[in-house]
Amino acid sequence: MKNQLIYKGNFGLERETLRVDKNGRLSQTAHPFEDDGEITRDFCENQIELVTPVCSSIDVVMKELERLDKKVRKTLDDMDERIWLYSNPPHFSDDSEIPVADFKGDLSGKRFYREKLEIRYGKRLMLFSGIHFNFSFDDEYLKSISSGEDFSEFKNSFYLRLYKQLSRHSWLPLLLTAASPVYDRSLYEDGANGAEVSRYSSIRSSERGYWNSFVPTLKFDSLSAYVDSIQKYVDEGKLFSASELYMPIRLKPKGENSIENFANGVSHIELRMFDLNPLEPQGINANDLRFAHLLAVYLSEQPDFEYTDELQIRAVHNHRNAALLDLEGVTIDGIPILERAEQILDKMSERFSDNAEYLNVIAYEKTKLSDRLCNRIINEKIYG
Repeated sequence: MKNQLIYKGNFGLERETLRVDKNGRLSQTAHPFEDDGEITRDFCENQIELVTPVCSSIDVVMKELERLDKKVRKTLDDMDERIWLYSNPPHFSDDSEIPVADFKGDLSGKRFYREKLEIRYGKRLMLFSGIHFNFSFDDEYLKSISSGEDFSEFKNSFYLRLYKQLSRHSWLPLLLTAASPVYDRSLYEDGANGAEVSRYSSIRSSERGYWNSFVPTLKFDSLSAYVDSIQKYVDEGKLFSASELYMPIRLKPKGENSIENFANGVSHIELRMFDLNPLEPQGINANDLRFAHLLAVYLSEQPDFEYTDELQIRAVHNHRNAALLDLEGVTIDGIPILERAEQILDKMSERFSDNAEYLNVIAYEKTKLSDRLCNRIINEKIYG
């Protein structure tokens, strides 16, 4: 009998959206909320980031997201503003309409950090918005499979192995949830306007999205080796901090995402590839999160492997290719990408064959191989 503790875990969401005025233009008002940890900003002042509490299930985390969303919408209604529930930004004139998040006082260091990012990456990449899914297995489960090893070391090793698997498969949830194939021409050309279909199903996850200027390759022999490999890039000036590691998957310590905090071990893993889905009231379908959870469970049981620099670079290449609108000729491990996705979903169906609810989640994702979400969204009147 399978260990049922494997399905227990902790779940959290971070949802980024832009604020727009009644004309659908980027809001130029100050962030209207106190930075209380639940409602804040990411990179720019006209962006809102909702951060749910840690929750015990997908259902609970969705209720928390809805609670925060209602709170934000009520305040914005009073300001004659609304949320732009799409990963690509609305029309804007030029960079002057993209103010860097104006953190003040004790938080002013966050503003200085974002000003450095502005110099390195430019402002427009700051406008891309999405959803980050944070997950950890319950410690009770991890202790049940640790076989008497030092628990802290076992836990860190477990998440390093899971990171490798999820990183190598990050293209799959992206393929299934990419939802931003249309953009306004002002994204690339000042003064231009009007909607255009991109060559990408998700620009933010594509080669034109928010990536480092190089492909970071990390070490996985131990948590200290992993941390040291990030610190090396910081020392070389290629990264300002661990937070600048723009990869689809992240290992996170408890508290602030800093190298120093990894001294307390890995807290959870973060999946960062989810587009805002404009067809969903909260920007995400709960089944997509349930699938991400099942994928983490499934991959946690797969054999370990050596994650060479070559494989890490290939994983980034696969991820970017999965963000293409036209998948003709795109392969994963030499297999056409849609066929490879179907193979993995079939394997997952075998693994979860004793649970009808989980099989329904996988079946839901499988329908999107022939009826891709991004293609449905092309027909939506997102830019009027």
